[in-house]
Amino acid sequence: MTTDQTAVPGWRAALPKGVRPYTEAAPVASFFLGISSGFPFAMIGATLTTRLAQDGIDKKAVTAFTLAFLVYNFKFLWAWVVDGVRIPVLGRLGQRVSWLILAGLLVMVAVANLALVDPKTSLIQTAYAAVLVGFAGATFDIVIDAYRIEILKPEQLGVGSGMTQYGWRIGSVAAGGLALVLAARVGWHAAYLACAGFAFPAMLVGLIMGEPRRHREISKKHDRKELGEAIIGPLVEFFQRKGALLVLLFILLHKIGDTLANLTFRLLFNDLGYSNDEIALYDVGFGFWAYLIGIFVGGAVYARMGMKRSVMLSLILMAVSNFSFAALAAAGHSNIGMAGAIGFENFASGIGGVTVIAYFSALCDLRFTASQYALISAAASIVGRFLTGTTAGALIETMGYVNFYLLTTLAALPGILLFWWMMRVGLVDLSVGSAGKENGTADAD
Repeated sequence: MTTDQTAVPGWRAALPKGVRPYTEAAPVASFFLGISSGFPFAMIGATLTTRLAQDGIDKKAVTAFTLAFLVYNFKFLWAWVVDGVRIPVLGRLGQRVSWLILAGLLVMVAVANLALVDPKTSLIQTAYAAVLVGFAGATFDIVIDAYRIEILKPEQLGVGSGMTQYGWRIGSVAAGGLALVLAARVGWHAAYLACAGFAFPAMLVGLIMGEPRRHREISKKHDRKELGEAIIGPLVEFFQRKGALLVLLFILLHKIGDTLANLTFRLLFNDLGYSNDEIALYDVGFGFWAYLIGIFVGGAVYARMGMKRSVMLSLILMAVSNFSFAALAAAGHSNIGMAGAIGFENFASGIGGVTVIAYFSALCDLRFTASQYALISAAASIVGRFLTGTTAGALIETMGYVNFYLLTTLAALPGILLFWWMMRVGLVDLSVGSAGKENGTADAD
């Protein structure tokens, strides 16, 4: 009979059984991939919102900048390039590794460009720079997500998703926190330039780990037919599955309330009179640790409850977390209130980051990992981001913060109800693709 000690050689055998999966090569690599994935989002998210607010830019103009995130939502339009186009010279490193290097360099150039613009001098140039960061970051995400899914085995998707979320939050928080600290001392230009280096971890992972073993070529022929299959194949394969339209509808609806609320938090903090140091301590610092705890709990919940029930729980918690910001807005400037709202929101998001991303990763076909995950992840927040960029500022001015966050809580209900129905009729299990299967058997519970 094989014991745990003989089954797991070396120092890992001495670790608790529940900790060992997190020390395997693929989940550790996922952590560093997440670091690089998170930082471009921070550069055009909360960090840019704070920069614009401090420069006295109108609220409607500030929230309109969240439209730069829409580039992420349309990344499926060019994700086929990552699956089907080979890069000259760099392509010798492998399809995924070569694209990791190229996309990482593109992100660094885009962030440096954003560092050099001045919102007070030219708001339109700042908008163009933000969109360029969005495009570069979205391309980087396409490659990172495909690489992550393909280096993970089906049974590692939950752990790998958790490690990715650990990395994503550390990357976004570290970049956002570094930008705030440096901006207060040496200015926003130098702050953004310093953050460009966060692209390196993913690039190094590709060079060290090499091409994923589970990566499947679309075809052996490198011709126009292969490119054609790279473009239409992901959509054809996905929509041939039973209930594909309902699965897509869930992807579109499940995060509306969460996205609508999250991209306006910094406006709330600014209007409640929080200083940069308070934002860094509570939003960046306290929220960071709450998110890490949520990820750990999410991994335990996923292992104990299975994919379906753990996703359902996380959807409910994320909806309730929006209500806490209505309470904070009603209470006014309160450090305890801010810590409680930020803590609960990040805790709930950490759980959802493990369970929902594991489910979305399992939906992919390994021939079209980049394209299909790009479609799934882009669709996951497009409605919320569009509503934020076009209506959030006006809604806040019309309704006030309290009613706005109550509205975001109600907006989460359709996604919860739809997933519950999908569970009842078996569509969650039927939707799983080859990335979530081992020997043709779904990895879901």
